[in-house]
Amino acid sequence: MKSDTSFKSAPWCFNGHAHTILCSLIFESPGLHSENVQIDTPDNDFLEIDVVESGTGKPVVVLFHGLEGHSRRFYITQLAEHLNTRGFSTVAVNFRSCGRDMNRQKKFYHSGETDDLEVVFEWVQDHFPKSTLFGAGFSLGGSALLNFVNKHGSNHPLRAISAISTPFELKKGSLNLEAGFNRLYSVLFLQTLKKKLQEKRAKFPALPTFEGSTLYEFDDQITGPIHGFEGAEHYYHHCSSAFFMDQIRTDTLVIHSREDPMCPFKWTPVEQIKKNSNIKTHFTDKGGHVGFWSVPNGWINQRIGDYFSDFI
Repeated sequence: MKSDTSFKSAPWCFNGHAHTILCSLIFESPGLHSENVQIDTPDNDFLEIDVVESGTGKPVVVLFHGLEGHSRRFYITQLAEHLNTRGFSTVAVNFRSCGRDMNRQKKFYHSGETDDLEVVFEWVQDHFPKSTLFGAGFSLGGSALLNFVNKHGSNHPLRAISAISTPFELKKGSLNLEAGFNRLYSVLFLQTLKKKLQEKRAKFPALPTFEGSTLYEFDDQITGPIHGFEGAEHYYHHCSSAFFMDQIRTDTLVIHSREDPMCPFKWTPVEQIKKNSNIKTHFTDKGGHVGFWSVPNGWINQRIGDYFSDFI
């Protein structure tokens, strides 16, 4: 598929790593006037969300962060700010263990999570009954969102979604994080994952211990078993969106850089996407993982805002 030439890369971002790292280090999170809300879950746990209401009946976009992210990350808050200025309300979700407070149960979150998304969407429908509902997910959040709409077909409240920098093939993406410079990302992810596991084990001593040094091993020993999978292979195969993109029945915008260092473009299921008329794409030659430093700034937020606005 042809590249999107509307993205003009900042000249100092010389490759995908530069986009990924510089955006994360330099971009500030705007101070949104949001309300922090805890939503109860059916298993006596909770989810934290940050809500900005733009007005009664205004469309709502629910935002999902990536692995070990949260609702205050720059890519979430900058998109929320842009959408708020265009009249959208926003609900930024923290996956379990990623909010301000540690969740109560053993469960964390993963790339194929759908039950917690359903809880969030039900809450949004109850609190914004007259609003059109959209969803946008970054990286792991994009994977979870794609799994949700695939599971529910057309029987869900979302009018359209956007998936940005999605790890379409989870096993390949996981193993890729152990190669070369990518190992830095893996180490940073594992630092917080191991810390959270240690905190949870103080309350639940029967939780498995982690004996490894890679994200694949963490998913094999911890993520998979805790969430009902036999291990990493079972988890990755069951939740990889590459295997069902031709079946998505929801209007979907896919944004991905051909320079994405964490989720290389070569594993993007281009042929399946081509077969699906419900999917629109922005594939850029430049850009990183979640980080798209454009000149002028804000290209990615504009694209997502424009896409959702077409359905109002």
